[in-house]
Amino acid sequence: MNLAQVPSPGRRRDDRAGCFGRHTVFSALSAALVCGCALLSGSGRASAQAAPTAIGPGSYVSIGLEGSAFQQDYGHHFLGGEGLFSDANLFRRIGIETEIRQLNFRTVEDVKETTYLGGIKISTNPKRFRPYVKLLAGRGKLDFPFHYAIGSYFVVAPGAGLDFHLRNSRFSIRAVDAEYQIWPKFTYGELHPYGISTGISFDLFSPGGSPRGLRFR
Repeated sequence: MNLAQVPSPGRRRDDRAGCFGRHTVFSALSAALVCGCALLSGSGRASAQAAPTAIGPGSYVSIGLEGSAFQQDYGHHFLGGEGLFSDANLFRRIGIETEIRQLNFRTVEDVKETTYLGGIKISTNPKRFRPYVKLLAGRGKLDFPFHYAIGSYFVVAPGAGLDFHLRNSRFSIRAVDAEYQIWPKFTYGELHPYGISTGISFDLFSPGGSPRGLRFR
């Protein structure tokens, strides 16, 4: 179906709800970045006294499930959803993250969003707290109102978050994962969905016998 025939959404919005949601995500992003800078600075000072292995999280591959809450932007509604993600940390601080997320809870007029993203993630591990930043890109799919049509678009998604590793166990808690998406070529103008996710993951591979295991995200 020609997307030009799809009716434009009623772009009415509750400014108070929109500002509150955006403030929440931006605050999470800012907090994660501030923690990252502070911990990187601390790890730099400690490097003269500690072994290099204390600086980065090491190599691992993990997969997991997550739950998300996003401001959809198309129609300005808040949606919930679920997703799958994987992390492949190839070097001390640099890794690859991929995620598939579907926003299909609390939908209005059957409007749903699905994203397929992947990209770079940079993290640090001074001790038990592991802040990170990420830059993902991929495809986003939007189901228009009342199943009228489905559109597919390019998406860029910067984000940040904080992991908390439980010492001597296979568990880690991801305190927050905040993401701000940009859909630059959307049919009715650029979209900017944003939201926060949390979940749990399991390590498939971790060399050296260091069990990282399950991670709340």
